[in-house]
Amino acid sequence: MRKITKFAGSVALGAIIASSSILADTVKVGVQAPITGKYANEGQSIDNFVRLLVDEKNAQGGLLGKKIEVVTCDDEAKAQKAAVCAKKLVNEGVFAVIGSYTSGATEAAQTTYYRSKVLQTSDGTSDSLIEKKYWTFFRNSFPNSAQSDFTAEYFVNVKKYQRIVVLSDYSSYSEGLGDATEASVKKLGGNVIFRGKIKSGTQNFTATLTKIKAMNPDVIYYSGYYTDGGLLRAQQLQLGINADFVGGDSNDNPDFYKLAGDSAKGTILINFPTPEILPYKEAKKYLKAYKDTFKIDPPSIWPVTNADGLRAIMHAVEQTKSFDTKKIADYVRTLKDFPGITGPFTIREDGERIGAEFVVYEMNNDGTKKVVSTK
Repeated sequence: MRKITKFAGSVALGAIIASSSILADTVKVGVQAPITGKYANEGQSIDNFVRLLVDEKNAQGGLLGKKIEVVTCDDEAKAQKAAVCAKKLVNEGVFAVIGSYTSGATEAAQTTYYRSKVLQTSDGTSDSLIEKKYWTFFRNSFPNSAQSDFTAEYFVNVKKYQRIVVLSDYSSYSEGLGDATEASVKKLGGNVIFRGKIKSGTQNFTATLTKIKAMNPDVIYYSGYYTDGGLLRAQQLQLGINADFVGGDSNDNPDFYKLAGDSAKGTILINFPTPEILPYKEAKKYLKAYKDTFKIDPPSIWPVTNADGLRAIMHAVEQTKSFDTKKIADYVRTLKDFPGITGPFTIREDGERIGAEFVVYEMNNDGTKKVVSTK
């Protein structure tokens, strides 16, 4: 009882602080992301992009005349730390939070933001993020279900693979995408000969890959993150497994190449259009500004979708002329073809982003890739 009372008091205090913050001359926006740890390049880039947009808005006079302050909390992509970050950011008085990068860390913070009436937008693709129907949450990327349908179509009807292996780790994102892809493949009449899971961070996947080699697969599909995907690809070829290797969207990161080395060549990635090929006016403007400011490109599409999440929130504030988070959330759910950096930004009533487009890339081992197929 004491723990529950303490938590409730913390949330209530956070709500009071948030209200007083909005009445002041400054309004606070939170960033919850893995600033350190194995996904640090993603988290740091999310934080960078938020600060780039906030600096631009402040130079224009702020948001409804209020200066925006960014408060960042490092969740290391871990659920326990994400829950702590959520309480910290609420108590700091933020009215909206950008993040986190992983579905698991995002989900661990959702309830705190909901109870505190703090907005949250994330690139997390796990379908479970929408299932709670929290009005405070909306997604700035697209769900696993959209990607799995595209992947299955590519496997069964384009490549015509006869023997498909689906691997994931145990995270909510990876497991969900793996399960959804297996189901989508089977729905189209495809043959999944093995559905396996690995422990992320293990480094040595020889036992699992040796088991797979005996099955003589046409393709190994991995729905987890680049930190394991690069090693899986390298070890697959070391074991002489003559199968295509296809990575889901979170394998699309420069560090995949560092981990896979020369084995990266020929790897297939299925993802949203990556930053360098986005054709939109906003993309050209903001990606140039990012490169000019930080002297590096974003490592993937995810910092860019999070940037669009913040842009949607600021647009809703300006259109409603309010910092009332319920009014902002309701307005965001009416957005249709808002000009996003990542393309037309349309949010459904349940907070889901719709209108997904996917691209199939083939990797070279020098960090470049070419488009093979699009939707």
